Amino acid sequence: MNPEITLKAPVELGFVPTHAKFVGGLVPGEDGKLPRNESGELVMVAATRDVVERCRVKTGSVQIPVFPGTLPEEYDMMISDFKAIGQKVHFVMMLAGVDPMDPADEEATVEQMKPTLEAAKRNGVTHISATSVEQWMQPGAKRKDGADFEAAVEQNIKVHLRAYQEGGLEGSCVEAWDIEFLRPGEFQTFTDVGRLWTFVSKLNERLGKPFFRCLIDAAHCGDSGLGIAENQKLIEEIAAGGGLGVMHASAKTTRGCLSTDDGWVAALFEPAAKSGKLAQVFVEMFHHEDDALGPLRDLDPGHGIDTTDGRDYTQVVADGLENLAHILNNYVTRGYMPKA
Repeated sequence: MNPEITLKAPVELGFVPTHAKFVGGLVPGEDGKLPRNESGELVMVAATRDVVERCRVKTGSVQIPVFPGTLPEEYDMMISDFKAIGQKVHFVMMLAGVDPMDPADEEATVEQMKPTLEAAKRNGVTHISATSVEQWMQPGAKRKDGADFEAAVEQNIKVHLRAYQEGGLEGSCVEAWDIEFLRPGEFQTFTDVGRLWTFVSKLNERLGKPFFRCLIDAAHCGDSGLGIAENQKLIEEIAAGGGLGVMHASAKTTRGCLSTDDGWVAALFEPAAKSGKLAQVFVEMFHHEDDALGPLRDLDPGHGIDTTDGRDYTQVVADGLENLAHILNNYVTRGYMPKA
């Protein structure tokens, strides 16, 4: 049996159990309850435990996508169940049917955010992430540029400041809210890290402190149209400005095994490590047959490729975590970051 891998880097290592599928694993039913397996255990908890037990590097955190309509008691039970298997929970707040850039959707957007914020405060969740700047794959959406982009930034600032204030985040256990851009096609306007930083930096300036941060996903960076060097320079700028949040180790296009990332993970994690601001890293992989992700397969057939190479998804995620641990450990060895 292979020896255990000790994480030497001073970071919080975890994963997003999206390999368990959104449909049948993460998305609640019409009754507001989360999917369970035959033994009555939450599917996402069972999938997480399987990875933790198989992986040779210790993980202590999970990022959980949470959806509108989930019953409050389901949030609470989920977090309790994750804690029972030794995992700290971070939220990835999902929105449905609202566009944060549209003033007509402002009220509905803020109201959708509040239950997740309340669940976070109730359960001691310290970090929230969200794709809360734009509606996912909105039909007919067009890229906003110039004055239209400036208006979208201002409206998003208004929405997020309202959520911060009305959600009671000041003085709460929530330490940061990380915002993620998505690749062109999933989003139309906030489609690269530079555009995201334009918004986040102005939002923090308006708030008066660096509470909001940029979630940097290597897959979305790789599909954004900006090259590696451009992304590296922006990551340096974001880190220097106090805006570096969670980083996702995820393969561009396929969103599967990190062997398909074409070098983006290591390339983008390097400037973050050197900045001294890299604190939380999560592996994220999607199941290539997830019913919820049919629109992504239609957008780019590369998303539907089976990258498991004969393994189950538990092993693919475990391999990804071990690979990322080696990358981080070698950053320590090479002097890019201090030893934990």
